Amino acid sequence: MESEKSRIGYQLSKRGFDLVISITGLIILSPIILIISILIRVFDNGPVFYRAERAGKNGKVLRMFKFRTMIQNADKIGPSSASLSDSRITRTGRFLRKHKLDELPQLINVLKGEMSIIGPRPEEIKFTDLFSEEEQIILSVKPGITDWASLWNSNEAELLEGSEDPDNFYIRKIRPEKIRLQINYVKNRNFFIDLKIFFLTLRKLIFGN
Repeated sequence: MESEKSRIGYQLSKRGFDLVISITGLIILSPIILIISILIRVFDNGPVFYRAERAGKNGKVLRMFKFRTMIQNADKIGPSSASLSDSRITRTGRFLRKHKLDELPQLINVLKGEMSIIGPRPEEIKFTDLFSEEEQIILSVKPGITDWASLWNSNEAELLEGSEDPDNFYIRKIRPEKIRLQINYVKNRNFFIDLKIFFLTLRKLIFGN
């Protein structure tokens, strides 16, 4: 059983890591963030950011920052899960999604303390409503930008390609393993595991494997 001292130590080190990475990332990536913002405004018309409603820690509603990659009100005219060929995705958005650049603004959520760099990806409330009693443990921690499930399934849009019902495909084919990996992370998390996931994610982003 994790002691109270070690738990507090882990939380403090994790928050410190989140602050260092989010601040450093926002500073270094600010030119890229600015360029992407201009491209979205010029070519895609409308707001730069999409504030996605997700389930945060303890189920509290989280407004997650993402670069807008779909036409406005896309969530009202189609499923929440989307492949890269989805007609609702904008020209700029297709490039951003392919290279995971649409996720960069989530560093703002991390800086605000709503998310962590490492943790289960924040899920839509309609999907967390399906959680069993065992799966509720996922909501006991802050959601994150990357985790074991993100490394396992980094190209979800490709898996959804050609599906007539993306949401149903997600529930049947992707969600079970994703949930298993997220529970595994929550039950076994520590600072060294967080560092391992962080560097594996960097390697995947840089080298693609």
